[in-house]
Amino acid sequence: MKTRLFWVMVIVMQLGVCAWADSNEVEYYAALMDGAKVGHAVHSRIEADGQVKTTEESEMTMSRMGAAITVKTIEASVETTKGEPVSFAAEQDMGMGMGMKTEGTVGNDGTVKVRATVMGQVQENSFAWPAGAMMAEAVRLFALEKGLKEGTSYDLKIFSPSLMSAVDSRVQIGAKQEVDLLGRVVTLTKVDTAMSMPGMGEMVITSFVDDKFTALKTVMPMMGINVELVACSKKFALADNEYFDIGDKMFVSSPEPLGDVSSAKAIAYELKPVEGAGELKIPSGDNQLVRQQNDGTVLVVVEPVKMPEGAKYPYKGTDKEIMEATRPSRYLQSDDAKIIELAKEATKGARDAGEAARRIEAFVADYVNEMSLSVGYASATEVAASRKGDCSEFAVLCAAMCRAAGIPARVVVGVAYVEDFAGRSGFGGHAWTEAYIGGKWVGLDSAFKAGGRGGFDAGHIALASGDGEPADFFNMATTLGRFKIEKVTVAR
Repeated sequence: MKTRLFWVMVIVMQLGVCAWADSNEVEYYAALMDGAKVGHAVHSRIEADGQVKTTEESEMTMSRMGAAITVKTIEASVETTKGEPVSFAAEQDMGMGMGMKTEGTVGNDGTVKVRATVMGQVQENSFAWPAGAMMAEAVRLFALEKGLKEGTSYDLKIFSPSLMSAVDSRVQIGAKQEVDLLGRVVTLTKVDTAMSMPGMGEMVITSFVDDKFTALKTVMPMMGINVELVACSKKFALADNEYFDIGDKMFVSSPEPLGDVSSAKAIAYELKPVEGAGELKIPSGDNQLVRQQNDGTVLVVVEPVKMPEGAKYPYKGTDKEIMEATRPSRYLQSDDAKIIELAKEATKGARDAGEAARRIEAFVADYVNEMSLSVGYASATEVAASRKGDCSEFAVLCAAMCRAAGIPARVVVGVAYVEDFAGRSGFGGHAWTEAYIGGKWVGLDSAFKAGGRGGFDAGHIALASGDGEPADFFNMATTLGRFKIEKVTVAR
């Protein structure tokens, strides 16, 4: 999960730059986290033959408990000179031979045809272009029309090829101010872009742009980290990076040791926003109830659903949301031959959906036989082939195998209590699976089962869920670092 959050950081920063870029020249940026140089980004815009191609490339390296991970991304959008969408592409390299390439074309009728390639396997689907969504050139033209007069504000939808969705954005033009660009001070206009997605949190990106609408500095607070992109020379952008460990940023302290939470019937958590964090958006569900308190704190009561007995599978219902959770996706390739084979092997002889899901949970716990923090976020197909990874890899394979067996499933991200992780106790960033069985979403945790903990329990706090797509991690990225756990009450 650590790389997925890191990737979301990169994508959101790319959104911030593409929204404020007017140059036909190649622009280079240094990527900084809390002042440490961790990578670079390159922006280019080429206009030819009545079309405009905008490309954003980035490469960033982080460490987690000493394990280094490098994430490389390329996003490209092709539009007419009027900003009408033509095509797009996104490519991610998570290291160790793992990655994905997605290409899309937008038809005259607004139908988007998408082709995703992972490990040589191709998955194709289509969807309707989001109404009013803009890519880089359309955003640039819209911004030029609105201008940089202080006090100007407007709304727009920015389509991200990597997120495969449109991000609602609200732009507010601020005053001109002196800005430090790695020792060079220039006068730039402050532009705040508040980005949000349905049911997710809000993230405010602050850009400082020149009179040509070129972003020379982009600042984004995420997970308690001050993340920046600063325009610089090519030489400095591509220079060696500094060491930066993100592990502590994905950890939330516990007010007290909780001991063996696997035996708890329920646990109540009081979450308090840190100063300036604003309202917390924590999702409610079958396994956790959320209530906003009058003093601004959020009460989260986690009580795991007991596995229903006698539920049939494959799922035969008509609920659209549940049906969607049975279908293959870019990261949960439940139609992959290897994953289908593994699902059949795991569920052979299962009497009902609950038993089948438990068998899949246990199977994945044994099947992923190499725990590694250095693996980038892999899709289910890649995990089935490599048999290694950390919690994210366990979660996507478990979810994909459930779907292959006809059991609706999704990937959940949040934090989970650990008694001892690298000498610390508290809540670390984590990913697990939920399966829809007998009318309830039931928690499954193959990673914890592999570690001998037993699986999903009341020590988990969910922050987001979905198909494992980058957009599903948006709330996770905008929420971590914005709250403290003030009080914990355990019911046994």
